[in-house]
Amino acid sequence: MARKIWTGSIHFGLVTIPVGLYAATEDHSPSFHQYERGTTDRVRYKRVNERTGAEVDYGDIVKGREINGVLVTVEPEELDEIAPGRSRTIDITSFVDLDEIDPVHFQRTYWLAPNAKENHRPYDLLRRAMEQTNQVGIARFVLRGREYLTAVRADDTALALDTLFFADEIREPGELLGDVEGTAPSDKEVRMAETVIESMADDWRPQDYEDTYTERVEKLLADKARGAAPETAEEPAEPTDVIDLTDALRRSVDEARGRKKRRRGREDLAELTKGELDKRARELGVRGRSKMNRSDLEAAVRDASRAAS
Repeated sequence: MARKIWTGSIHFGLVTIPVGLYAATEDHSPSFHQYERGTTDRVRYKRVNERTGAEVDYGDIVKGREINGVLVTVEPEELDEIAPGRSRTIDITSFVDLDEIDPVHFQRTYWLAPNAKENHRPYDLLRRAMEQTNQVGIARFVLRGREYLTAVRADDTALALDTLFFADEIREPGELLGDVEGTAPSDKEVRMAETVIESMADDWRPQDYEDTYTERVEKLLADKARGAAPETAEEPAEPTDVIDLTDALRRSVDEARGRKKRRRGREDLAELTKGELDKRARELGVRGRSKMNRSDLEAAVRDASRAAS
């Protein structure tokens, strides 16, 4: 069960809707401790005075910065005094079209949920109205002592709160690209590139993508724990130099069309429910079905179908 990290209300006009805030994502990256090589001794970090080498207690550490050659330090109490007060409301000051916000501004997503059963009706009314008008509510919001610019938007079934980067936190891409005058592609190349994109067009199915690196790390640890030699991943293919852009685009179209044909069988399986996949796996004689997740079951059905054909 997700843990509520904030309780308060959405407020706009004369409307107040009590809600709770929940993290929308979780990190599954592999975590490690540090050990001295050849031992079981943990390695830990200490706070050390760089001049004396003596360890410093956490309570004796203050933050600071040099200003015009002068070291200025601040006490935690001084930072607390100027910190924004804890928010009890998400005050929406305006509604803007979602399409007007460049995705580069989006920072992190949270879910908002009504705090009680009687709050579901006004909550869902706001969600539906925002969904149908494609509007998001812009608000300032304080979380854990920091003020954020946020956008409250409608998802398929819930309201989401996205923290946004402020305008001065966004880097100007033109500074990175430099002078591009005289490098514009021809109309023919643009049409070929459009054809590549169209030939690779597909539906967005996030469940089709998995964190394969984390899976490989966990397998590496499991293999080493039982004394087995870990498998070595294949080296990635070397990139080739593009001499003729038009020829490269044409070959890209051919390859994309070939991939689309090979993917048709996989798309059929992607449309099945896990129950339907399990039934097909049973018919194909796939063993160990009960321990497989949906992705493993789909792969097993695909392999068994190829073997049967």
